[in-house]
Amino acid sequence: MNYIGSKHRLSSFIQDTIYSVCGQDLSDLVFCDLFAGTGAVGRVFKSQVKAVIANDLEFYSYVLNRNYIGNYKSFEYSDLIEKLNSLPLQKGFIAAQYGEGGVGNRLYFSKHNAQKIDSIRTEVEKWYHNKAISTDVYYFLLASLLESADKIANTASVYGSYLKTIKPRAAKGMIITPATFEITKTAHQVFQEDGNELITKISGDILYIDPPYNVRQYGANYHILNTIAKYNIFAPRGKTGLPIYNKSAYCSKKTVVSSFEQLIKNAQFKYIFVSYSNEGLMSPSVIKKVMEQYGRYDVKTTSYKRFRADKTASRHHKASSTIEYLHILEKQ
Repeated sequence: MNYIGSKHRLSSFIQDTIYSVCGQDLSDLVFCDLFAGTGAVGRVFKSQVKAVIANDLEFYSYVLNRNYIGNYKSFEYSDLIEKLNSLPLQKGFIAAQYGEGGVGNRLYFSKHNAQKIDSIRTEVEKWYHNKAISTDVYYFLLASLLESADKIANTASVYGSYLKTIKPRAAKGMIITPATFEITKTAHQVFQEDGNELITKISGDILYIDPPYNVRQYGANYHILNTIAKYNIFAPRGKTGLPIYNKSAYCSKKTVVSSFEQLIKNAQFKYIFVSYSNEGLMSPSVIKKVMEQYGRYDVKTTSYKRFRADKTASRHHKASSTIEYLHILEKQ
């Protein structure tokens, strides 16, 4: 998925840095990804550690992580995917409010794809309600739907707005492809909680923190994914059809530093790694000042290409690359 702040491209840098601090044998350690997003970092370490704890406040993230991290035993799914792809179209909430020709007149999806999303989402819920599928399979199918819908969304990567006309990729018919996950010998935990609250209830060895770093709220940028995942009926607000969404303290200059300090203070983990951009609300010196109060501090940096929602996005920025800081704390 195209995802703002995704660490997929930085996974080798993060992995190598963690190896340099914790050693390459992590098999007896518990790894926590506290702001997991799409779960890119947790997936890297899933087979390497004793257990992964994945968390994110957004429900679409919970669905993805519940599948990619929470699911660890194999099951048969090919017949289910085939049935979902052959369902007749159905006019539901997505088609009405976020599809081409709907009453909401919002072009997030073509008419065909919006109705297909409705038919598939309704069928998956029916199967689960009737106990025809397990909880593991339920989240696997939801994750498969979210990723497949994202591929044909008529947006410039995020859902803060939609395009004025249906682009060629969005005009293609949606096909559900399975969100296959890695099989492991041990179980993992997935939460949907405020990170600062969850940190007081858990403990482990390696804590990876990748909080929002600017004023963009993920609940607004990816609200359509939440709506598909929850499939709850509400009155969409405004031109873009926003629901009431979660707002993070890490997206506000007034609250970010105090929230971050409280998090580091309460963390019951020996090693803490914090990913943060040079364009974030907190400067590197502020992060260092907070973290070095609690143990031995270090930092590593790398440069990577700026995320662009469309081909013209970089015109608004002087720099074509961003510096990623990986702040390190051995807590004492």
